[in-house]
Amino acid sequence: MAKLKMKKIELIAPLTESKKIIELLQRRGVVELCRNTDEELEQTNVNAVNGEFGKFRSTVLQALDILDTYAPEKQGINEMFGGRTEVDKHDFGSKAMELEKIMNTANDIIRCRKTIADSQAEKAQLEVRADTLRPWRELDVPMNFKGTSTTAAFIGSLPFAVEPDELEEQLPEGTSAEVVSASKEQTDLFILCADNVRDEAEEQLRKMGFIPISESDSRTPDEAIRDCADKMNELEERVEAAEEAIRSHEEERKSLKFAVDYLSMRQEKYDALADLGFTGSTFVLTGYVPEKYSERLKLEIEAKHPVSITLTDPADDEDVPVLLENNRFSSPVEEITKMYAMPSKSDIDPTPVMAFFYYLFFGMMLSDAGYGLVMVIGTMIALKKFKLETSMRKTLIMFRNCGVSTTIWGALFGSWFGDIIQVVGREFFNKEIGSTALWFEPLDNPVKLLLFSFGLGIIHLFAGVAVSFHMAWKDGRKLDAFLDTIPVYLTVLGIAPIGASLLTDVPPILKTIGTYVLIAGVVLLVLTAGRSSKSIFGKFFGGLYALYNTATGYLSDILSYSRLLALGLATGSIAGVINLMGTMPQNKILKLIVLVLVFIVGHTANLAINLLGAYVHTDRLQFVEMFSKFYSGGGREFSPLTVNTKYIKFKEENLND
Repeated sequence: MAKLKMKKIELIAPLTESKKIIELLQRRGVVELCRNTDEELEQTNVNAVNGEFGKFRSTVLQALDILDTYAPEKQGINEMFGGRTEVDKHDFGSKAMELEKIMNTANDIIRCRKTIADSQAEKAQLEVRADTLRPWRELDVPMNFKGTSTTAAFIGSLPFAVEPDELEEQLPEGTSAEVVSASKEQTDLFILCADNVRDEAEEQLRKMGFIPISESDSRTPDEAIRDCADKMNELEERVEAAEEAIRSHEEERKSLKFAVDYLSMRQEKYDALADLGFTGSTFVLTGYVPEKYSERLKLEIEAKHPVSITLTDPADDEDVPVLLENNRFSSPVEEITKMYAMPSKSDIDPTPVMAFFYYLFFGMMLSDAGYGLVMVIGTMIALKKFKLETSMRKTLIMFRNCGVSTTIWGALFGSWFGDIIQVVGREFFNKEIGSTALWFEPLDNPVKLLLFSFGLGIIHLFAGVAVSFHMAWKDGRKLDAFLDTIPVYLTVLGIAPIGASLLTDVPPILKTIGTYVLIAGVVLLVLTAGRSSKSIFGKFFGGLYALYNTATGYLSDILSYSRLLALGLATGSIAGVINLMGTMPQNKILKLIVLVLVFIVGHTANLAINLLGAYVHTDRLQFVEMFSKFYSGGGREFSPLTVNTKYIKFKEENLND
């Protein structure tokens, strides 16, 4: 079906029905709303409401992140690949009534996390204070002790190592100095002198770089350190209690996930309301709906609500969105087309044309039957066992189809996990097993595979040119359709046997035929390619320029298909090296053990690397070589109002499911 035809929908209904109709359209997911541009209709400002929903959603998301940190969700394979949880409309409504309770849970989790953060910050400060006081632990007087009525005390540090008697010699007579703790860089001191020499002692200490202790605590350092330890224990208990309180909400994770999706839906619904036009008692909705769903949707809405619905064809100058729909064979590679660009109004959907070549080239690049079987079996198990989302299902179907192609090409080339069949026969059964190739082995005849790759490339390019012919013919430019394609076909077909003769023997008759075909193509190209020019010289030189572009462009395009040979050989060669490494030990038992280990690890890595290579280069052959012949892109993807949720989905299917 390719691009679905769109209808313009205009809906007029009582204002009281607006939210219900928007919710229905959201669940159906087949209408893209247009912004109201009618100046006679009013619009509603939903920024304040949406701001509140956004704030609530951020709160719940924050609570979920916290819960995942302290109580990670245990997920099996079924949960990882099972997709979103299905809910019906009734359960959804019942759960929505619990939003206030869910928000209380989220706020409680956030409060607990704040308690943890505050406690940990306070604990860190206490640890720093305890570390600071630890060198003073032997001091047996309060840290703010300044002396008695007849004495003066100084508690502090000198930034160098010093002995007590050495220090006492530099201070007033009768001064006593005690080292509390010392290191090469610092000496912590308790100094006591008579009160009448306080100023003299203080001045001398200042000159020496004495730094008084910054504590004003009336307790001894040991008492302060013990107090810090007690407070840290209390804080640790507070942290543990808060963490346990967070974990106690683990059973409410599903409710929090529901709230995230519910609030997202509410935001989207109010965003949609902002697109509507309003009068005093009615609202007007306009948008686009695929024609195949339009009548069903119209009948459903009219059966449930008092509305007036008009369906019309969009005008030629309207920016109509594009929705792709293909058969089961082609639809899995629609995402590849979207990666490049959506088709414009004048384009056709390239997916059906591309699909066959995509699977063909992917399999040829990977080209190992063992790897293909792994892909097919793995994807089939996943498709059968798990209830997958549509996008994931399509991706797995695409790789399943690529796996089938890989298996076929691998069997044709005789590659089953490289040469593992021959290796096992030779190393463990002393039996030489010949080639298992149904066609030929590329390593034995790479030129044959190279020429075959070029041949497939020419067919692939010609398919793109054929699509260009079809598009021109459909637009009524029938002469252009012939003159823009036939000369290209003749030129490339004519030069193909001549070029092939450089690499292999080609029957003279084919080269002769090729020469005449090439001459015909060149003449036609030179005479017709510049036909848009008004002057004879313009037509002639335009034709020469087109000949140059065709020759160089198609030559480089065809050479690009040598990557089919390169990647195919790389997969088989690496697989062979892996098997060789596994058979290096002489002892057969050890050899078997090593072979099994190397086989599993090596072929897993080889499959992963070459899967990526095949994917990237197959994409490139479509985008650069084929699409350039007919496809411009630039279309806008259909973006309907729908339930864009992360965790839940309605059991009630969309019309486009």
